[in-house]
Amino acid sequence: MGDAKSSINLNLKLPELFRDKAYVDGQWIEAKSGKRFDIIDPGSDRKFATCPDMAAEDVDGAVQAAHLAFQSFRTYTPRARADLLAKFDALIREHRDDLATILVYETGKPLVEAYGEIEYAASFTRWFVGEAERVQGTTFAAAIPGRRIFTIKQPLGVTAALVPWNFPIAMILRKASAALAAGCTMVAKPSPETPLSALTLAYLAEKAGYPKGVFNVLPTTLANTPALSEALCRHPLVKKVTFTGSTRVGKILSAHCADGLKKLTLELGGNCPFVVFDDANLDQACDALIPLKFRHAGQACITANRVYVQRGIYDRFAQLLADKTRQLRVGHGIDKGTTMGPLTVPAGLDKVAVQIEDAKRNGGNVLLGGNRVSLNNGYFFEPTIITNATPSMKIASEETFGPLLALFPFDTEDEAVQLANNTSMGLASYCFTKNVDRMWRMFENLEAGMIGLNSGNSSAAEAPFGGIKESGFGKESGKDVAINEYLVTKTGTLTLEGQY
Repeated sequence: MGDAKSSINLNLKLPELFRDKAYVDGQWIEAKSGKRFDIIDPGSDRKFATCPDMAAEDVDGAVQAAHLAFQSFRTYTPRARADLLAKFDALIREHRDDLATILVYETGKPLVEAYGEIEYAASFTRWFVGEAERVQGTTFAAAIPGRRIFTIKQPLGVTAALVPWNFPIAMILRKASAALAAGCTMVAKPSPETPLSALTLAYLAEKAGYPKGVFNVLPTTLANTPALSEALCRHPLVKKVTFTGSTRVGKILSAHCADGLKKLTLELGGNCPFVVFDDANLDQACDALIPLKFRHAGQACITANRVYVQRGIYDRFAQLLADKTRQLRVGHGIDKGTTMGPLTVPAGLDKVAVQIEDAKRNGGNVLLGGNRVSLNNGYFFEPTIITNATPSMKIASEETFGPLLALFPFDTEDEAVQLANNTSMGLASYCFTKNVDRMWRMFENLEAGMIGLNSGNSSAAEAPFGGIKESGFGKESGKDVAINEYLVTKTGTLTLEGQY
């Protein structure tokens, strides 16, 4: 793998942004094995780059470098850390065009969505510039005379970030921005499908002035991912692990971290419900649902997977949704006019097809789509809507991660809550109604870490992001809570003489 030349020219404005080596201790290096692997464009099934296939044997060098860098980086003042992050943010925004191009060819998403991801990702660098200077200790009135109690907060140390392929720039920056603002160093392992965007960020971090060893990136193949990730989780110098991905893998990583009692943040699977009541503004609900569901071809953890529609408006809503969804244009992400690109991995096509066939066997009707799209050998599937969905279908219990949604009818509010909560997941839920009392009840009764209330967008740098149940724990944005994931609170107790 990784020996043939690329057949795709990215035409970057600044070619030196393209980085295809691992980044460790301020150096661009190959794997100890010398092996490399191919990066494939999902829109054409063509190779356009290669990267070093880092393995477990490469982990210690990266962690040792991060640990050494931490000894000095931890002493940087909050203002100095904020200034570095501000320079990083400015460089990301300056080179957004080239970053967007790399994103399109790595993930398959349309160019307009790639720009949207970069803007979203940079909102974290901008937010944590401020958070760096908002880290505060506390004082407490003591119960015993002559005693003073206070706390300080200090950075944890070396952190490891394991990130997915669906939003590779945003997921790296949501984690790294908080860690760097807190004064931690980081070793990042990007997904095998999307290492180039992470390596470009490493290059920009270097140009922003981050010292060597503060931010490191280890690309690897799917075959080497389990062993490399375990090595990171079990390394005694790694003090915190943050992971975005499936619940299955999250449980494995949690077990790896348990031996060392490492601090852990997990943002896992969704299978999110989207509830539409008969008093909702149907246009508003549809206009929120379509980008929520079909953005990046449905490959997002917070996407709507199960859509519950009150029976009185079911047929009208289904037809309106189908009419609006027909306006989507499937194509290669770099092509003008494309509004939905391919799936990132070919296995995603099979999962969508299996869920559709299962739905049809169990009485579901294909209102729209239902087929693969033959285009440039890419991994394309039609935007698909299933009606007459029932709880017995796979789509009711399995997160799809593809451009497929199912409409489930319901009658009462209590039934909607029961159906929505009937999952082991609890990342996000969505509710559309114009009844404020019902809206508040749904906010309190839906079992998820984030609730969209007449909104399909529950993610922002200033708002806490994270789930409950088997969707994980910890927060990755928001005031105080996210940066606290990278800090330790230390309590001091002072006894005074000659004072009350």
